[in-house]
Amino acid sequence: MTELALRLLNNRTSRDVRLTEMGFGGAPLGNLYRKVEEEDAQAALQAAYDAGIRYFDTAPQYGLGRSEERFGTAIRRFGRDNIELSTKIGRLLLDCEPDEVTPEAFVDVPQKRIVFDYSYDGVMRSYEASRERLGVRRADILLIHDVCAFSQGSQEASDAKVRELFDKGGYRALSELREAGEIAAIGAGVNEWQVCQRLLEMADFDCFLLAGRYTLLEQDALETFLPLCEKRDVGIILGGPYNSGILATGAVEGAKYNYAEAPTEVLDRVRKIENVCIDHQVRLIAAALQFVLGHPSVKTVIPGAVNAAQVTANLQLLHTPIPAAFWRDLRASGLIHPDAPLPEEHA
Repeated sequence: MTELALRLLNNRTSRDVRLTEMGFGGAPLGNLYRKVEEEDAQAALQAAYDAGIRYFDTAPQYGLGRSEERFGTAIRRFGRDNIELSTKIGRLLLDCEPDEVTPEAFVDVPQKRIVFDYSYDGVMRSYEASRERLGVRRADILLIHDVCAFSQGSQEASDAKVRELFDKGGYRALSELREAGEIAAIGAGVNEWQVCQRLLEMADFDCFLLAGRYTLLEQDALETFLPLCEKRDVGIILGGPYNSGILATGAVEGAKYNYAEAPTEVLDRVRKIENVCIDHQVRLIAAALQFVLGHPSVKTVIPGAVNAAQVTANLQLLHTPIPAAFWRDLRASGLIHPDAPLPEEHA
């Protein structure tokens, strides 16, 4: 297996945060949509580590703490200092009655309910609880989770959470943790680039975990947000490279886009991309995974996995040779943004 490249998150953190070009996204190990057996979860984490992956991302939301606990078990094997670790704030997990549990899209979860809290106290409580579940003294990156309209349900609700973050001290808490060296970098993990740009215009952030908003299918972030990241030396951790599934499955019946069935216009665009894939004998899923790493601000991509075989498959896709002519033809056909940086040929 080809060795994974290391990329600095940015050149501004008090200590270097080095991310492997592929990381491990922890949402599936919170039992996203289906139960994952503990043996499979640990095998997936171990396969990632054994293959050279050194960046691991999780969050309290993922299985109401289950993902963090599974990461903690694995980290005791890996050794904390051998990896870079990120988790998130914004959701407190509180004990509750059985009928009050808020699993969201996760199954077989602990008896907890979620309370959104972006205040000073909320950040500190969330981080302390995460450290306990993970069994670590510190994280490397701490991310504000889901202040976007997609996750909050409306633009008004998103705006209210952003105000809470600044008016009630959440950003101050993150800054204090960073200044004290408790964490190396702060950012946000969201499903929309627009709120990332807003946050970046309001304060000093090191990175953003952007899910599904810079992909082979959509590159609107190139207009204003990604140029601002380049200017400010802000690293992007790219989640959701398959836009919730359609760039992995292709435009099949029932294909998922943005966690729902793909609309007709999305299916049509993916079919056109697939035609170029056929012309060059390129797998759509491999092209989707490699495309995002062509942008200089994207430091790592974090596809999920629920077992060792999926980790191996992801790594094989990352290193599958794709001819430069394929990328040029996509651009010439108007199927990717004219300013989208193209990956180097892997052949």
